[in-house]
Amino acid sequence: MSRRSLVTGLSSAGLAGVLTLAGCGAPTPSAAADTLVVAGYGGSYEEAFKQSVIPGFEKSCGCKVSYIAGSSTDTVAKLKAQQAAPQIDVALIDDGVQNQAAVAGLLGRLDPKAVPNLPNVIDIARLPDDVGVGFSLNATGIAYNTDYYRKNGLPAPKRLADLENAKLKGKVVMPSITQTYGLGALLMAAEVGGGSEQAIDPGFAGVRKMAANAFTFDTTADVSNYFLQGQAVATVWGNSRVQTLADKDFPIEFVYPEEGALPLIATVNVVNKAPHADLAHKFVNTLLEPAAQKSMAEYNFNGPVVEGVTLDPALAERVVGQDRVKDLRKLDWATINKNRSAWTDRWNKEIETS
Repeated sequence: MSRRSLVTGLSSAGLAGVLTLAGCGAPTPSAAADTLVVAGYGGSYEEAFKQSVIPGFEKSCGCKVSYIAGSSTDTVAKLKAQQAAPQIDVALIDDGVQNQAAVAGLLGRLDPKAVPNLPNVIDIARLPDDVGVGFSLNATGIAYNTDYYRKNGLPAPKRLADLENAKLKGKVVMPSITQTYGLGALLMAAEVGGGSEQAIDPGFAGVRKMAANAFTFDTTADVSNYFLQGQAVATVWGNSRVQTLADKDFPIEFVYPEEGALPLIATVNVVNKAPHADLAHKFVNTLLEPAAQKSMAEYNFNGPVVEGVTLDPALAERVVGQDRVKDLRKLDWATINKNRSAWTDRWNKEIETS
């Protein structure tokens, strides 16, 4: 579906309007009376919001939306810095980082009366005490350049250990532990080696072997340019990001590793003491509308989290459908977040500087 046809379709559903964006490096806009400030993902996610959800929301609320692009950890850092006087209303962040932000009191509990679509969300996307809610379903697995593998006689990767192949020396972009995919690589490697969130040593041993093939460690969560420029031919990445790049006719595929992919839930949250809490709740509810859920799947390959969303069969094959939930390994975020700072220090000493 083209961007033009997508916007046209959304317009018929009452989801078209005007968009105002704040650049990634721009300071947080002042909380004007008619401006909702949303901090969220950059790259393809930002593009999807620009073309789909935000325009319709601006039209329906008669307001403007300022979007601040950044990684989940960047967004939470902003929330911490502004905790005494929040300037951000809505935060779009990955589930693991969201857990940290919730424990730190940076996020508010959703008012079910202001979010009537909340009961329609599947269980895996409902969060404790309704402090935020998942709005899209994704998975962390392996991405690889199919042309490079074919031309170099490499079999398609099936498991994380396949990224240790010596023929990939200097051709793997490793995600840093500071972003979700790097953490996912560590946790998958731990399970492969007989460990877990509670026993992480095998994870570091496995990641160290993969890192021997790395030419760089990415902190942005969007490694598209590395693939496009031929610097990378494999990585640990998310399905929706892979499908977005494949949709541009790039030879890339996503693999659900044999040891199991990890769930990745993008969450939408009302910031605690948000300047525009009412508008923020309306924005959350908008993301949970079936029309918005369908458009995000069509434009950005995000698996719907709301029951009853019907997708074209070809598209359904490319998103993480609700039928895959049972195959995704749930994570112990309490243990992960308790140890993440120590793991980050260890990663910096043993992986990225070794």
